[in-house]
Amino acid sequence: MLGMHKCSPTFLNRTISRWWPKLCSSANINSIRKMSSGDSPDKTFPGFGTAAIHEGQEPEQWKSMALVPPISLSTTFKQRGPGDCPGGYDYSRAGNPTRDGLEKCFAAVEGGKYGLSFSSGLAATMSICNLLNAGDHIISMDDVYGGTNRYFQRILGNLGVTTSFVDATSIEKLSADMTPKTKMVWIETPTNPLLRMVDIAAVVAVARKQKDVIVVIDNTFATPYFQRPLDFGADMTMSSATKYINGHGDVVMGMVALNNKELYERLKFIQFAGGACPSAFDCFLVNRGLKTLHIRMKEHGKNALIVAKHLKSHPRVRSVIYPGLPDHPQYELYKRQMKGFSGMVTFNMKGTLENATKFLQAVKVFTLAESLGGFESLVDHPALMTHASVPPEQRKELGIDDTLIRLSVGLEDVDDIVADLDQALKAAVPDDLL
Repeated sequence: MLGMHKCSPTFLNRTISRWWPKLCSSANINSIRKMSSGDSPDKTFPGFGTAAIHEGQEPEQWKSMALVPPISLSTTFKQRGPGDCPGGYDYSRAGNPTRDGLEKCFAAVEGGKYGLSFSSGLAATMSICNLLNAGDHIISMDDVYGGTNRYFQRILGNLGVTTSFVDATSIEKLSADMTPKTKMVWIETPTNPLLRMVDIAAVVAVARKQKDVIVVIDNTFATPYFQRPLDFGADMTMSSATKYINGHGDVVMGMVALNNKELYERLKFIQFAGGACPSAFDCFLVNRGLKTLHIRMKEHGKNALIVAKHLKSHPRVRSVIYPGLPDHPQYELYKRQMKGFSGMVTFNMKGTLENATKFLQAVKVFTLAESLGGFESLVDHPALMTHASVPPEQRKELGIDDTLIRLSVGLEDVDDIVADLDQALKAAVPDDLL
């Protein structure tokens, strides 16, 4: 159809076997990983790095045989005759070679058949929600990104789509809020900023008791390197590629992976007709970032675990939240559902907002800024920054208070990261509060 370009689905196993047939058995890959990774804390998905580097990147698709996919900046493409598009493209909003390569690659690392990219994470959220109609109902995890909360309440609510915010760590509570009008369940796991875990398979089981309920998992904090929601039956997994997927703090983008062809075609049409598609140059940058995701996530996870353990015993810290710590409330679910965790650490420091402000102003290696998932360490005050748009009463109920600090632990030397936290905490919390 004019204006629509079909991407042929590709699979992770096909990717592996195309380049290294002798290595594509899980036993061989795991054996090599044990020899090369030493005490690596994660046991991730076999062939992940191979897929991230090669899927959708085949030089044979370009006349130049370029090893690095070129940036196709053209907005339009020559046709032989009206509607006769020899290359499969007519207009870049409908399809673009650079974007297609990224979408295939993302689908592969998420374990999906289809991938789609959008101009931001919230553009992906908006496009997914355009699958709904006025009168429909969403069940959302109560502890979600502030922008998601704001969109559900202040935009979708005005369009006749209602949202119930539920503590989905309790499957009983989620099940109790299901109604005949429920058409979507939206889950973050781990959540932002409280790093709570939700049992994806259990959520899917509840949703499947009704017809046509779409289960969407926001996988931004975990990334497909550590968690693949489609493996647990979710209909879609979405990520703010702005964060870990790109990993370099220079692109705003959202991505979605899924297996259902009918859902893919509907969402692809929304991408085309709604126009929330990313530029070819941004796709090139994210595609490049994706090539090192598996390397970066290992280091983010190692550094964050060291930081979490250090803060756990710190006299100026009241509590620490990190899924990889045995005292996390959903630690057993974490071990069952994930292969490790990223660089996100949340903690409550002792004192008040005044002490928290002093801490945020005293950090030197960390930068006080919105966002997360880049190579540099960032620190955030959720109540005043990323979750300021969440109603105060909801923040209080969730436990997002004035001393809650969210860390995005970067790739700097971990001794420098720990030393920076120590000096900032010492500067912010006096001895009489210990």
